[in-house]
Amino acid sequence: MGALVTVGTAIFVAELTDKDALLLLSLATKFRARIVFAAGVVAFAITSAIIVTVGHFLVDYVPVSWITLAGGTIMISYGIWSYLTNQDSDETADVERKLSGSAQKGEASVFLSTVGLLALLDLSGDATEVLTILFVARFQNVVIVFTGAVLALVAATAVETTIGRKLSNILSTTRIRVFSLCVFLVIGAAAIISVLLNI
Repeated sequence: MGALVTVGTAIFVAELTDKDALLLLSLATKFRARIVFAAGVVAFAITSAIIVTVGHFLVDYVPVSWITLAGGTIMISYGIWSYLTNQDSDETADVERKLSGSAQKGEASVFLSTVGLLALLDLSGDATEVLTILFVARFQNVVIVFTGAVLALVAATAVETTIGRKLSNILSTTRIRVFSLCVFLVIGAAAIISVLLNI
């Protein structure tokens, strides 16, 4: 139970500041929230299954401490890079442009397009992917990590789609980027420290 809570909490917080969150917040202001939410749930279930499977096989061939050190370093690097380059906003804008054509074809088209594009965006390089693999290495239980990741991502999607309009008015892009940087620095540093102190 403790592992499930740890996985769920960390991924939930990380997802709220990730590029997927920016996309979902934006889509929730343009399309029906229930369509965006359903698409997010399906996309994240698919990507979580893929990532947990990759993590499971990775643990079989690479020492856990190496995975944890690499993951912590990637988290810190990703946080700094996305803060300095604002790359997430560019990727989100590209996906939104691709979805604009689907909106005219109806809700089913918006749903399917959102699932596909969100899954591709998530798998193209995402902090929650690294975090998920870190948890697979740490707990070595794919069922717990998959369950925790999906629950966290569904909860984050619910928050982003139900209060997307209000949240986007309160949180500026700069504030989200600063919060995102802090989250990734803390998680990355915690992973590295846990290896160095052999926790």
